[in-house]
Amino acid sequence: MAGPDDRADWLRLTLTPGIGGERQRQLLAAFGPPEAIFSASHAALSRVIGNALATRLQQVDLAEPVAKALTWADAVDHHLLTLDGPDYPKALLETPDPPALLYAKGRLDLLNRPSLAIVGSRSATPQGLATAKAFARVLSQTGLAIVSGLALGIDASAHEGALEDDGKTIAVVGTGADRIYPARNEKLAREIARSGLILSEFPLGTPPAAHNFPRRNRLIAGLSRGVLVVEAALGSGSLITARLAAEMGREVFAVPGSIHSPLSKGCHRLIRDGAKLIETAEDVLEELNIPISHAAPQHQDPQSAVISADSEGSKVLSTLGFDPVEGDVLALRCGLTTDALYAILLTMELDGLVARLPGGRFQRL
Repeated sequence: MAGPDDRADWLRLTLTPGIGGERQRQLLAAFGPPEAIFSASHAALSRVIGNALATRLQQVDLAEPVAKALTWADAVDHHLLTLDGPDYPKALLETPDPPALLYAKGRLDLLNRPSLAIVGSRSATPQGLATAKAFARVLSQTGLAIVSGLALGIDASAHEGALEDDGKTIAVVGTGADRIYPARNEKLAREIARSGLILSEFPLGTPPAAHNFPRRNRLIAGLSRGVLVVEAALGSGSLITARLAAEMGREVFAVPGSIHSPLSKGCHRLIRDGAKLIETAEDVLEELNIPISHAAPQHQDPQSAVISADSEGSKVLSTLGFDPVEGDVLALRCGLTTDALYAILLTMELDGLVARLPGGRFQRL
């Protein structure tokens, strides 16, 4: 990593208003490291970024935010990663617009691991949440770091699954690294900071803003060898991440779902457009040419125990299928009274076999 003086120059470069990523790279290409940029004449700077920005670059007072960032970076497990530093993620160097500076909190070793992004809907179904968590847990056991965006829904479940295996997860956030968004993920964010890694290109204190998240998505795609989409509507930001991954030459994977579910339409479109259809973790490992680990613990399928022990439960599960069904409709299909059916469904819900959805519907997990 850069020394304290170098870090101050990198911070000045990236914190100057109006000097965005493209102009930062132009300056770095023209003059070399930030120290040389700030030693250059006004005339030389003007030839690269224009007179007004050259004046701003030389005159703007950034002493307070630079000092604040250096103090933050000196805390335990806090890091500033500069574009020329040894800890800067190599995968991002292969992308068209790597940030000049990254703020990191947690384990830098995760940036050197092969990684997979798992993204999807914020308003995911219970089935989708369980799927994302299970994929993340199993794939993390093979050595992959799981990358996601700390959003509600699929992102959060992916992080949770990876945390169950030695915390191999990277949360790329659309705020400053010192902010937590959304607030409902505060506990999860603190656990990731302790056991995994939080990464941001945005200055400290940056609040959540709509235009930050597509920028965040390009880093999720860039860090990863592939992107797995679990549940996404046609307007989902996850499709942006998938498109960016494809443009960067990364693999794109999608989990299919019910043809009746709006949250499956985005995944189905990705598959029609060439994404790999994924049903198991082994499918992902095969596409990434990663040896399948046989050390992962085997878990008994809880449905098999219920089906073998309870013929009524077997009948209900078989009739329910995997699409959401209204309770009254399911009772008619099973030939059961509503009271008898709901008693069976309650037991299954407590056992984690079915989920109760809004509108009196049920879905098999």
